Amino acid sequence: MDEGERGPRLQAFLSRAGVASRRACERLILDGRVSVDGAVVSELGSRVPPGAAVALDGAPVLPESRKRYILLNKPPGYISAMSDPEGRPLAADLLKASVEERVYNAGRLDQWSCGLLVFTNDGELASLLLRPSSGIDKEYEITADAPLPDSFFERFLRGVRVDGIVYRAHAARRAGPAQARVVLIEGKNREIRRVLEVFGRKALVLRRVRIGPIAIGALAEGSFRDLTELEVASLKSYGTSEKRREQ
Repeated sequence: MDEGERGPRLQAFLSRAGVASRRACERLILDGRVSVDGAVVSELGSRVPPGAAVALDGAPVLPESRKRYILLNKPPGYISAMSDPEGRPLAADLLKASVEERVYNAGRLDQWSCGLLVFTNDGELASLLLRPSSGIDKEYEITADAPLPDSFFERFLRGVRVDGIVYRAHAARRAGPAQARVVLIEGKNREIRRVLEVFGRKALVLRRVRIGPIAIGALAEGSFRDLTELEVASLKSYGTSEKRREQ
């Protein structure tokens, strides 16, 4: 019996419907937030029979919709989450008036950082962007509140240990007395800000200007656009091609 007769696994159904990445959907199921035909399902092996009604937190989840790939230039002050109990502005809210599909951010920027975020309902691409082993690098522009010492670049490239965690840049170069360009691959939480603090500096501006082969270009702050088919294909193949070049 194939998937068409048995139905897809529940986490695959949710991911294809644009709820979240497959791993995040697995957590939603384990947390008891998903139901099929009115019955809460909390096991990952469960399937969705053809025609079954699926709901998340009581809200219907429609079957897989048209794939969307959206590039947003997030302004400072917005958070990278689909909801916030504190009522802070959401980056996703900037899309609501124009995007009908249920998309979610594949990656994060902290509230006061700005720049590129990808929103999609393609679980495969979201997983690729979120997985450090994919090798998709991200480039950031930094303006600090005081000139940066040469040791900032030297140590960031070697690795800076903060509270038992090692932060290491893939590339780092000076762009001015207090300006830098930094490339990260793994991108741990608040990595650049924490390394700056080691040197007694704070970021006045922290902007992501590139995700793999996709650069910010002329995209204005607060604006968004759909990625082209060529850009999506290049993003999906970028990590593999980068790792090949390094071997």
